[in-house]
Amino acid sequence: MPERILKPMVKSSGEAAPRTPATLSRPVSWFLLAFGAWSWVIWITFVKNLWKDGSGLAFDDAGSPTAYFWVHLLLAITSFLLGTAVGAIGLRGVRALRRTS
Repeated sequence: MPERILKPMVKSSGEAAPRTPATLSRPVSWFLLAFGAWSWVIWITFVKNLWKDGSGLAFDDAGSPTAYFWVHLLLAITSFLLGTAVGAIGLRGVRALRRTS
């Protein structure tokens, strides 16, 4: 079975078989869309709290950002981008299912 996954589909004549587009199921599409939205809600809240941090972790006594701030801001930006990509995949899946039904 794993060999079939790695090898391209080939017709009996030896030429490659046409590929059909993959479709996501309705629950998977909605899950991905919800996950994308959820990651935005969570990380926007986190960045707001990071920006207002008064504990001394995110900003030093002079008010300059610390390494903690930059690392966590980078994590938030990465999560925004991944959440957007995952949500976009889910949105495309939901739209594709609506066109076919």
